[in-house]
Amino acid sequence: MQQLREGFAHPPDDARVMMRWWWFGPAVEAPELARELETMNAGGIGGVEIQPVYPMELDDPAKGFRNLTYLSPEFLDRVRYANDTARRLGMRVSLTLGSGWPYGGSYVPVTHAAGMLHVVAEVVAPGMQSVAAPSIRNGEKLLAAFLAAGTPEHYDAAHTEQISTIEDGRLRLPTKMDGAHIALFFVSSRTGQQVKRAAVGAEGFVLNHFSEEAVEDHLHTVAEPLLRAFGDHPPSSVFSDSLEVYGSDWTPDMLEEFRHRRGYDLTPYLPLLAVGTGPKAEDVRYDWGRTLAELIDEHYLAPINAWAREHHTEFRSQSYGTPAVTLSSNALVDLPEGEGSQWHSFSYTRWATSASHVYGRPITSTETWTWLHSPAFHATPLDMKAEADAFFLQGSNQLVGHGWPYSPPSAGEPGWSFYAAAVFNEHNPWWIVMPEVTRYLQRMSWLLRQGKPANDVAVLLPEEDAQARFRPGHVSITDEMPKLLGPDLIPAILDSGYNFDFIDSAAIDREGIHYPILVMPALEHLPLETYRRIEAYVRNGGTVVAVGHAPSKAPGLMEAKQDSAAVAQISEELFQPGAKNSRLVPDAKTLPEALDTALKPDVALRETVPQIGFIHRRLPDADLYFVANTDNEPHTAEATFRTDKAHAEWLDAFTGEASGAGDGHTLKLALRPYESRVIMFTNERWSGERTRAESENVQALQAADMSHGIDIRHGWKVTFDRSGLTEEMQTLHSWADEDATKCYSGTATYVRTVDAAAALLKARVVLLDFGEGTPVERTASHYAGSRAWLEGPVREAAVVYVNGKEAGTVWHPPYAVDIRPLLHQGANELKIVVANTAINEMAGRAAPDYRLLNLRYGERFTPQDMDHLQPLPSGILGPLRLVPEE
Repeated sequence: MQQLREGFAHPPDDARVMMRWWWFGPAVEAPELARELETMNAGGIGGVEIQPVYPMELDDPAKGFRNLTYLSPEFLDRVRYANDTARRLGMRVSLTLGSGWPYGGSYVPVTHAAGMLHVVAEVVAPGMQSVAAPSIRNGEKLLAAFLAAGTPEHYDAAHTEQISTIEDGRLRLPTKMDGAHIALFFVSSRTGQQVKRAAVGAEGFVLNHFSEEAVEDHLHTVAEPLLRAFGDHPPSSVFSDSLEVYGSDWTPDMLEEFRHRRGYDLTPYLPLLAVGTGPKAEDVRYDWGRTLAELIDEHYLAPINAWAREHHTEFRSQSYGTPAVTLSSNALVDLPEGEGSQWHSFSYTRWATSASHVYGRPITSTETWTWLHSPAFHATPLDMKAEADAFFLQGSNQLVGHGWPYSPPSAGEPGWSFYAAAVFNEHNPWWIVMPEVTRYLQRMSWLLRQGKPANDVAVLLPEEDAQARFRPGHVSITDEMPKLLGPDLIPAILDSGYNFDFIDSAAIDREGIHYPILVMPALEHLPLETYRRIEAYVRNGGTVVAVGHAPSKAPGLMEAKQDSAAVAQISEELFQPGAKNSRLVPDAKTLPEALDTALKPDVALRETVPQIGFIHRRLPDADLYFVANTDNEPHTAEATFRTDKAHAEWLDAFTGEASGAGDGHTLKLALRPYESRVIMFTNERWSGERTRAESENVQALQAADMSHGIDIRHGWKVTFDRSGLTEEMQTLHSWADEDATKCYSGTATYVRTVDAAAALLKARVVLLDFGEGTPVERTASHYAGSRAWLEGPVREAAVVYVNGKEAGTVWHPPYAVDIRPLLHQGANELKIVVANTAINEMAGRAAPDYRLLNLRYGERFTPQDMDHLQPLPSGILGPLRLVPEE
């Protein structure tokens, strides 16, 4: 245990947060690359992911400003230089194997571009003997034509007639047709999607992720030159962003691949893919979806992962979205990555962490802070912590920040920013507390790598049902999951004191079920072999709970005929009345009782508090729990932890210190807004010095009497460091309240003298208390990001000095610092350096004009939420007091 405590106090550098490093243009120069890496390193950032994206300025020979061409020798030389510099600093370098996303570029011919099944419906008027076939262009192929009764909006796909006679570009029709008809043409086509946010020279088609040849060409043309730039020091990983190959549901050899894999010809069933209903349509669509998943697994994920290993690096992939990957697709990559802070509902983060837990991957990274508190530069340190905690609750243990924009000196302040992301570089004034923010994130990332995940519940994802719903242009399993799982299932599990992982049928087939409880959420389809494994799991003591109804069908056209009866039979036998280890509950609201019957909660709260989440890691000699309040209000709770270890201690993720928490398994938790705790249970009685008890913390939350203590809100000398303006601030107020400072962004130094009498120095603790934060009403937003719905009494961060020595920082609840160790009797100089965001300065000037840039390169980005910026409250808002505590 001592080794764990020491590791927690001084975690290794490989647990430090990384940053996505956007190279705009790419117009990057060696001196600025080195300066930014050194700044990151000083701020506690442990590595970068190089992501070349769109240009921000036109070339300007007079200024020596030039956008390099992607993959040019000059660009590759900058990659080499950045890697060498990072290695010298002890930092990691990851690299996107492309520019922007998804993979693709100018080298991709239309024959290697992302494919789609294009359906053309032509109305057949009475008496027509032929109808024009669609024009077939390079990269396309007419697959089949059908005649159907009805209209393009309404026709019976199960009763169509395939017609093969096409002469002179026209489809010959039967001589007799009664009623309205349409001709249906199915074309192997291309989506036409272009690489999003491409750098100069990286423009072009997105590649066909189902094509082994297209992927091999990408590796040869793009990846190989990039890796050569690293020389003998390969990157820590190579990266594939979220797939986002919109509408990609076909590949030219799909019919051949389908026949080989599924055992029948898909051609006669093509109309069922488009509009068919009923069991046969679902079975065919499932077979199509399964084939798509196998193709991207075998032709994209597996080859790139193998290529990465051959080049002495690892493949880090966001394997969700479109094309139609499955949860078990993550088993094919060494480093699964997720995104999304929605810890209380379906998210790509839990999708990735679940796969890592099931398949034994020790590290799961997450794209973190995407869209955080839009617009750019608005996000605060508290926003960072609040969202990071939501990722930790889902099992992430490597954060990749989104992100760090490269910004040349010529860009001025606050520099460049990515169109839809927060900015975490020194151009945001609150950078002064970044080292403490990153230390917290580093400790938590390291801690959540210790031992093994201890989630009790596996939720079997209805992937087969999702694939049975596929239609042309809509082939994403992850898009279907929120609808199939419903809004109540995940909260029912979490709010009952359990944590969970997702699992899919392929994982059960390969790895078995290593969870005490398996939940099946209203599954319609389940492969027979998987169900037999579940049946054996129950016989061996596992518990299965079906919600809503049990599976009744096997998926797939061939399998449905031979296996559906057996699937239905297993359901009938498993969930018969009085069954010992299996139970059928009517809905998610009745699930908690079934879970409690099978296994007592891991963390049982006396009263349910949905805003409090936890995650549990199990070590041979300890149980680790991370508990977080995800709300903007304080919450207290009495929590009972299901552990066989006798003694508890607190681990402080801000200081790295440990302290005793007492004996037994029940603790009182008093959590301020967005506060988090680490509790470790061991069989070693705590022998160190006991610090502030949790009972005192409960009292502190309940006693918010601002009249207690010494009021020091008056008489401050404030110097605005960038402008040199000095103000005698008689009463603390926002910088935005005055014309001279309302558009000021930067730091301001507050100074005054505090007299410490002997009576004050008798106190054990003297808190410099800035007051409580103010909850903000949660509002819906058009973007997918999050924020902390709390505005602090300091906007946005402060560093406190007493008599010239640093006492602490203030940027999250509790907004207080113990200054007692630095006080002496008599006069003491109190200095507080306060930083806001860059928004105020941006609000005071016109927005950048990208008109000429867009005319030259096309509109490759639209700045998000930058209209009508207003100065934000800044500085110490008060009240401010000294609070002695015995």
